[in-house]
Amino acid sequence: MKPTRPMIGLATVLLAGSVLAACGSSGGSGTGSNPGPVTITLYSGQHEQTTAQLVKAFTAESGIKVKVRSDDEAVLASQIETEGSRSPADVFYTENTPPLEFLQEHNLLAPLTPSTLASVDSAYNSTAGDWVGVSARVNVMVYNTDKLRPSELPKSILDLASPAWKGKIGVAPGETDFQPIVTSILKEKGKSAALAWLRGIKSNAGSHSYPDNESLTNMVNRGQVQLALINHYYWYRERDEVGAGNLHSAIAFFAPRDTGYLLDVSGAAVLKSSKHADAAQKLVAFLVGKNGEEVLAHSESYEYPLGSGVVTAKPLKPFAQLQPIALSLSDLGDGSSALDLLREVQLL
Repeated sequence: MKPTRPMIGLATVLLAGSVLAACGSSGGSGTGSNPGPVTITLYSGQHEQTTAQLVKAFTAESGIKVKVRSDDEAVLASQIETEGSRSPADVFYTENTPPLEFLQEHNLLAPLTPSTLASVDSAYNSTAGDWVGVSARVNVMVYNTDKLRPSELPKSILDLASPAWKGKIGVAPGETDFQPIVTSILKEKGKSAALAWLRGIKSNAGSHSYPDNESLTNMVNRGQVQLALINHYYWYRERDEVGAGNLHSAIAFFAPRDTGYLLDVSGAAVLKSSKHADAAQKLVAFLVGKNGEEVLAHSESYEYPLGSGVVTAKPLKPFAQLQPIALSLSDLGDGSSALDLLREVQLL
């Protein structure tokens, strides 16, 4: 499960000392009368299980301890903006790129080392070099196999606003995964079309509005709704949770290059305010390095690794065979335009 909302409090870490470059695999020591290994603070909007596995592997390799603060990525981005130079966070790890773009626009991110950026195809990195893509997911339909046949599924995401789908779909409009979909339609079809689509989705979903994609995926499997939009990995995690014998759902892709066939990227950045910049850079480098990406490749995150040539060990559709819309991560921006439209139609 992702972190619950709303945020209840902020775990603040006050650490004396600085990172010493000559401390070998321990990642540095504190200074003063009580020297010790460095501890850095990670603000994570990624799934807690995924983050925990990566942090454990990083600490085992580097000796650097990591204190994790998990919450919704939008909440954490807002918190970092409010904290500014006083933020205890050293690294920010997200499910999607808009929160990273938001912080980049506010000049709160530090440049990443060239070797870290070079570990990932530049298409999945910040054009300014302030954040790096770690893994990817693809937007898909999840549908109830007792109620729908594959031949009945729409080819385009735009079709879901048709009255033919009234009462059949569910939505999680507050999910940060939903905002890039809205932005994609806005970029490709314009504001009027995006608003019309959102109004159609709102009408067709009716009362079937859920707080998160986990709930949405489960409601489809239970037959409460027939179809919904999710990132692919939620379905695989649902399958693991309920067992293959209790599965009544499947996923399907939109037509190649459709507006809804969208690739979402999880990314990481070092905060400009970090008091342990060297250790923070090491964590981000680990995330996109071979060892970190191998953790993702073999974990139950069901994401596509983006760094160091690592490919997933899970039975997913090969990354090279995906046919998403040609929309750059900079086109997705900071998500503010999507939020404005969602508020305008009162889905938020």
